[in-house]
Amino acid sequence: MNFTHHSEYLPLESVLIKKAAYAFRSEAFVEKHWKELNYLSPPDFKASKSEFQGFESWLNANVPEVHTFPAAEGVTMDSIYCRDASITTDFGVIICRMGKQARMPEPEVQAAYYEEHSIPILGRIEAPGTLEGGDVAWLDRQTLAVGRTYRTNAEGIAQLKTLLEPRGIQVLVADLPHYRGKDDVFHLMSILSPVDKNLAVVYSPLMPIAFREELISRGYELIEVPEAEFDSMGCNVLAVGPRVCLMVAGNRVTQERMMEAGCAVHLYKGENISIPGGGGPTCLTRPLKRRC
Repeated sequence: MNFTHHSEYLPLESVLIKKAAYAFRSEAFVEKHWKELNYLSPPDFKASKSEFQGFESWLNANVPEVHTFPAAEGVTMDSIYCRDASITTDFGVIICRMGKQARMPEPEVQAAYYEEHSIPILGRIEAPGTLEGGDVAWLDRQTLAVGRTYRTNAEGIAQLKTLLEPRGIQVLVADLPHYRGKDDVFHLMSILSPVDKNLAVVYSPLMPIAFREELISRGYELIEVPEAEFDSMGCNVLAVGPRVCLMVAGNRVTQERMMEAGCAVHLYKGENISIPGGGGPTCLTRPLKRRC
């Protein structure tokens, strides 16, 4: 069986997660840190564990291999959003360098896991570069889209290109807007979730025109997320297979539009593990292998 890391929609064979209990730790830990991390509200610790258990149970029922990053000292509540600290490629893992200062320890914690499990590392983003996994998305097996944001800077993108372009990968840059500023969590995957070869869930009002036109020129059909469902992460959708999707419950219009496009849509409760920290199902997972 052939596998690839270069997809956001092929059947998901193997994925990493970070349990809410490991990231949020305790009620006292949440109460101490949620404001400084710019969460919208303090997640309820007990409810977070219950929500994540439901999220994990769904993955266990639909993905052959679900692995867990361990608890670790020195990382924050944000470590639950484990996509951001690394990027998986067919050539090895790229260890990121976080644009959010409080998250700086996360990449090396993940690197230690990869090394322990004999997962090869292709390279690291070094200072002054920054790059976060939420800012990258595979459009096809030879094209990686990357958002230029407050979390991912020009130097980080240059280093990404140095690692991938000699290996035949086109790195396509999307310059994202200021939006709510440096303290907001705003990644490329806040406005883009590919769910099939030619289908993506998007929030067009914040999408660069040139990038949107590029998607259309590549044959993508765009499922538009309404303004009322952007903050509730209607645009953050995890595909575990072509048009087989998991999203935060409560985004009814987006869900209906996805179903009209032929998607099977599954829901999870995210009032505590997703909404306060601005991290939907793509953020809560670090996909590894997908079946070709």
